[in-house]
Amino acid sequence: MAGSVRSSMRGSRSRRAMADINVVPYIDVMLVLLVIFMVTAPLVAPSIVNLPTVGGAAPQQQTPPVVVNIKADGNMNVKYKDDAGATQQETMTQADLRSFVTDRQASHPDQPVVIAADKTVKYEVVMNVMSDLKARGVKRVGLLVKSQ
Repeated sequence: MAGSVRSSMRGSRSRRAMADINVVPYIDVMLVLLVIFMVTAPLVAPSIVNLPTVGGAAPQQQTPPVVVNIKADGNMNVKYKDDAGATQQETMTQADLRSFVTDRQASHPDQPVVIAADKTVKYEVVMNVMSDLKARGVKRVGLLVKSQ
């Protein structure tokens, strides 16, 4: 009986379960898919919208912006075009700018405002002017920069 137990144990030792997975076919499939996507990706064109053309359409009139110049010493100039089309330039303080913008927004509600500040002016001063303009109801505020 002892002999039969030993022989059965010997048989179970030699038969082990195989725990290895062969990944070579998966790698081959992945590389084939990669090549397919690399070849077809440049051939897929993004959607292009063809806009209709109108022969007699007049271009829209864009109102020129009000330009707020902030100089290095902190003084401010405001340049704008009045209703007659003449360019006006005025030196203002922060309080004058607030009242000017409030009056200007009442008569020209969609007119943009552009801030042109010297590069030595503190960032805080520019942001204060910008927040005042937004608080007064200016919808479009931009910064004027020089291209390189």
